[in-house]
Amino acid sequence: MTSFVHEVATGRVVFGAGALTRVVDEVRRLHARRVLLIGGGHEKVYADLIADDLGELLAGRIDEVVQHVPVAVADQATRTATELAADLLLCVGGGSATGLAKAVALRRGIPILAVPTTYAGSEMSDIWGLTDGDRKTTGRDQRVLPRVVVYDPELTLSIPAELTATSGMNSLAHAVEALYAPDASPIVALIAEESVRALAGALPVCVRRPEDLDGRSGALYGAFLAGVALGNATMGVHHKVCHVLGGAYNLPHGGIHSAVLPYATAYNRDHAPEAMRRIAAALGSGLGTGLDTGLDTGLGTGPGTGLGAGPDTGDAALGVWRLADRIGAPTDLVSVGFDPAAIDEVAAAVAAAPPTNPRPVTEQGIRRLLAAACRGEPPAREETS
Repeated sequence: MTSFVHEVATGRVVFGAGALTRVVDEVRRLHARRVLLIGGGHEKVYADLIADDLGELLAGRIDEVVQHVPVAVADQATRTATELAADLLLCVGGGSATGLAKAVALRRGIPILAVPTTYAGSEMSDIWGLTDGDRKTTGRDQRVLPRVVVYDPELTLSIPAELTATSGMNSLAHAVEALYAPDASPIVALIAEESVRALAGALPVCVRRPEDLDGRSGALYGAFLAGVALGNATMGVHHKVCHVLGGAYNLPHGGIHSAVLPYATAYNRDHAPEAMRRIAAALGSGLGTGLDTGLDTGLGTGPGTGLGAGPDTGDAALGVWRLADRIGAPTDLVSVGFDPAAIDEVAAAVAAAPPTNPRPVTEQGIRRLLAAACRGEPPAREETS
């Protein structure tokens, strides 16, 4: 056993079907008196229910959120929070709603209560992100870590299959990168491995049977664990590439995570063998759980499929690709709007500020990764050379 430092930063978690009714109790537990409610679009129906429950505790609402959190949107939300003298930010929705709340918390130090409705996982981390023009800046700050997160699987029953798939792959990316992060403690690695297992078992169910509450609960549980891993480990080349793509080209957040993850995993394949073994094993055991009983997953088992049933079978990168393909998530960047003509530009940007990663991040290596992600074919071993 190597030496390590273990310190997990998390807020309070309330998990379970029907937990939405407990949100106001959690607001009172935080002694909040002036709540700014953030949530619109598809999540408005849940935000409306919470607003009714809050009554006089509701100071105001923000009904519009934007992906990648543009600075101008964050500025306006911060002004609103200041004018209302808000003492709690209550965000309802996916990563964009959480991200906007974090932007305000970063500037004003107001605590956050998050109610996720997707599998983004960012509600469990102290990572914030802002986009200014074509540049996305991220950082870590304890002020943006939500004090309370209320997970209600019933809120995810209406997520469309496409969003289920992309949001789930986004969550999977957090767990995969945590497993080869240099600063992840053995306990965080166990959490990440369990997350991969839970997501692999639940996502095919959620896509095939959207109304299956057990499947939705399993996926939300996996996303929760992936968020913990995200918040307690350094992310590597995958997240760096996705941040550049999202900030510079305004591509869909979940879609680019799904399209890049198999090839980022392949990039690190020979430089993190133990992590790859654990990822492949967790994918295989996840798909062998009772959640997907009766489903024709089409993923197969054994050597070469990437989703073997044993601990030493399969290939992690291919397994990630096969899972994405089966649930209908993007496996190529072109399909989410990326122009391959920009590969050199993206590779230069990533290499200019390389992340901590098992394999050194070079401009040539990122060009190969992006070219493979644009083709969208099952990741071949030669792509790691």
